[in-house]
Amino acid sequence: MATVMNAGAYELKSWKILIGFQHEELLVSVDGAVVANGDGDGFPIKVGKNGTLFAGFPQSDLETAIDTAGDYTKMMVQVNIKGTLFGVKPSATPMPKTVKLVNDGYKCPGATRRGSYMHVCCKRDPKFKAKKIKTKFMPRQYGDLSFTYDILQAYENKYMAQVTIDNNHPLGRLDQWNLTWEWMRNEFINSMKGAYTHRKDPSDCIYGPQGQYYQDFDFSTVMNCQKKPIISDLPPEKENDDKVGRLPYCCKNGTLLPNTMNETKARAIFQLEVLKLPPDMNRTALYPPQNWKIEGLLNPTYECGPPFRVDPTEFPDPSGIAATYSAVASWQVSCNITHPKPKHAKCCVSFSAYYADSVVPCNTCACGCDDDAGCNQNAAPLPLPPDALLVPFANRTQKAIAWSKLKHHKLPAKLPCPDNCGVSINWHLDTDYKTGWTARITLFNWDEIPFVDWFTAFQFKKAFPGYEKVYSFNGTKLTRPSNTIFMEGLPGLNYLVGEVNGTHPDRDPRVPGKQQSVISFLKKDTPHIKVAQGDGFPSKVFFNGEECALPKQLPIRSGATRSPISMLSAILLSAATFVLLSGRLN
Repeated sequence: MATVMNAGAYELKSWKILIGFQHEELLVSVDGAVVANGDGDGFPIKVGKNGTLFAGFPQSDLETAIDTAGDYTKMMVQVNIKGTLFGVKPSATPMPKTVKLVNDGYKCPGATRRGSYMHVCCKRDPKFKAKKIKTKFMPRQYGDLSFTYDILQAYENKYMAQVTIDNNHPLGRLDQWNLTWEWMRNEFINSMKGAYTHRKDPSDCIYGPQGQYYQDFDFSTVMNCQKKPIISDLPPEKENDDKVGRLPYCCKNGTLLPNTMNETKARAIFQLEVLKLPPDMNRTALYPPQNWKIEGLLNPTYECGPPFRVDPTEFPDPSGIAATYSAVASWQVSCNITHPKPKHAKCCVSFSAYYADSVVPCNTCACGCDDDAGCNQNAAPLPLPPDALLVPFANRTQKAIAWSKLKHHKLPAKLPCPDNCGVSINWHLDTDYKTGWTARITLFNWDEIPFVDWFTAFQFKKAFPGYEKVYSFNGTKLTRPSNTIFMEGLPGLNYLVGEVNGTHPDRDPRVPGKQQSVISFLKKDTPHIKVAQGDGFPSKVFFNGEECALPKQLPIRSGATRSPISMLSAILLSAATFVLLSGRLN
C-alpha cells in the first residue's frame, strides 16, 4: 500500500508518484490510482525500468489541513497495489528502490526504509517559480497531441460528452486512428456522433453489471459496453448524415495532419452519450475514462498522461449571438511523441553517395523481426548495388551475394534478416562542388496501401542554413523541430501509390510506389561544411511523423572516384517505371 498525504499549505493538484520497483514485478491490480506510464493494454502491467508512475483516480487533488480542518479523507489517499514478483526469497521483504512525488515544484530526498515500511518527505522547491494560476483548476498544458473531454449535458444517470483531438506538433500525424480508453466505473456508451466503436455486442452489457442495474433497458441499440472500447473516425461520406454526422471536424477517415499542411485537418471531434451506474447516480458525479491510447497506420507512437481537470471549455453560442456557453466540466489528456526503440521503427533510411559503389541499406530488423526467422537478426546488412534498391528484399539476396563476391566482401554463414519496413527512404549524395552540393531523395512504399497527403522531413546538424530548394516536392524550413526541412508532394503529386505486381508477375519482382526529388544546398552560409565526411547526410528522417531508423554507417569511398552516372541511371529507371506504371493505371 502507498499512502500520499498533503501536509503542506498548498493544494496538491493532479498528484503523481513514481515507485521504483526492482524485482521485475508484474502489477495485477491498482486501487486508488491509475498507472500513468503503462502500455495502455491494461493489467497485467510489467513495471518499467525507470520507475512506474501512478496518478490519482478518482481522487486526483489533495486539499490542505487548513482548508479542510484536518479532514484526512480530503488530504490523503491510499493506493492498494497487487502484483507478482520474481527472484525474491519467501522470507525477504520486497520493497521498491525509490518512491517520490513527481509534481512540478517539489523536491524529494532519498526514501527512508525501516523493515517493510519506507517513507519520504517531499518539500516545495524554494527556487521553483510557479506560474500564478488564474483558473480554478489546472492550467491547460501543451502536448504534441491533446484530448479535451467536455461534459456538455449532465443528468442523474447519464451525460453527453464531446471529445476534441488536437494535433499540435508540426510533424505529428495520424492515419486511420484508433482510440482506446478504460472505463473505471462501469459506464457504457449508448450512442455516438462523429465516430464509431469497432465492437457492438449487447451481451457485454446484458451479462455485466449494466444489465443487472438496467433490467428493463433495450441493449440492442447500445453502441458499446466494453470496458476498453476501440473508437475510430467515420468516413467522409457520413459527414452530412443527420444521425451520426453533422459535427465540425468530423468524418475524415481518421486523418489528422499537422497545422503546417492543413489547419482544418489538424483537429477531430466526436460526441458520445454515456450511461452511468451506482454509486454515481447524480448529475455531479462525473468521471472521465482513464488510460488513453491512440495509434495510427504508420505514424508516431504517442504516450498519454492521465486526464486532469481544467476550467470548463467555452463554446460560441450556436444561435449566432455574441455570447458563449461553458461545458459542465472539462478534462485534458496530454500526449507526446516518443522516440522509437531499436528495431521498433516503422520506416527506415538507406544512404548512398557519388563517391561509393555500394549502397548502405536499411538496418537489419529496423522495423522488427519474427523470433523464428531463419536469418541473423543481429548481423550488419550486406552492402548492395544501387539497382537492388528498386526490388523487394526477397529479390535482393542473389544481388547482394553476387555484389559481395565481386567486391570481395566477406559473407556471413547466416545471412542478415530484412529490414521489414513498409516505407524506406534513400538519401543519395549526388554532387559536391565549390559553391554548393545536391542530394537526391527517393521514397519507396513497399505496402499495398497508398499514402495520401504524405510528408517527409529531414533534420541536419550543420547543413540546414545552406538549404536552397527542393525541386519536385514542396519544401519548407521549420523552426520546430530545429534545423528541419519539411517536404510534401506538390498539388496532384501527393499520392504515394502502393506496391503492385511487375509487368510479368510470374517472373518479374513486385514494383514499389516511388516519389523522387533533388534537393540543393549552397555553401556560402556553411563555409566549413564537410559534405562527404557526414555533414551532407541527415541526422534524423521522418515519414508521416514517424522517425525512421538511420543506417549505422556512412557510404565508404571506393578505390577510385566514380561518376554518379550509374547511380543516376538506376534512379531514373525507377522514375521511368513509375511513369509507365501510372500510365497503365490511368
